[in-house]
Amino acid sequence: MTKKLLFILVFSFVFGSKSKAQNSAILPSDVLPFQVTAKKSVYKGKNALALEIPGQAVGDNTLAILKNVDFHNGVIEATISGQPMANAGETARGFVGIAFRAALDASKMEVFYLRPTNGRADDQIRRNHSSQYISIPGFPWEKLRKETPEKYESYVDIVPAEWIKIKIVVKDETARLYVNGSSQPTLIVNDLKQGKDVRGSIGLWIGPGTLGHFTDVKVTKED
Repeated sequence: MTKKLLFILVFSFVFGSKSKAQNSAILPSDVLPFQVTAKKSVYKGKNALALEIPGQAVGDNTLAILKNVDFHNGVIEATISGQPMANAGETARGFVGIAFRAALDASKMEVFYLRPTNGRADDQIRRNHSSQYISIPGFPWEKLRKETPEKYESYVDIVPAEWIKIKIVVKDETARLYVNGSSQPTLIVNDLKQGKDVRGSIGLWIGPGTLGHFTDVKVTKED
């Protein structure tokens, strides 16, 4: 049996002298932010890390990369929430997700993300765009949708401003995204664009106009 190395990174902050929690907190100082701000937060009953994009971002390199994580194949689990900010434009969808095999300078990564406001939209086309895969560099959603419609996005029943549990299973050139405990993947990518041999960290990713929250991150490394 393959020996697995388990790293549990829990966004658990201890408040009050009566708390018996022993989890060490992951603070904003534990991540490398790129075009985002990272702050401690308590959201929907959970201790979390809150991310926002200040001003106008350039490209999709908008994330906080976890320090001291080296990931190739394995399983990533997290509880995430995304919602459009009050001053966001009409195209904001609460974009929120997880990057993996991310370079520490944010120059290269694979990303699964969600568009929570699409999950229960009345427009079926919007619903079909509830989950998305992108790859940096070279493969933004616009390119993938234009050149290979429907291949790298899918429907999933989600809503904004609520906790969503996700699991990403990565093996060489294949990645599968599972949402809210489903036994079947929401989205399967069999040709990860940066190649099967790339290693890197895990990133907490948000898109334009989003207030994102992240907690309960667990990384199981298989090699």
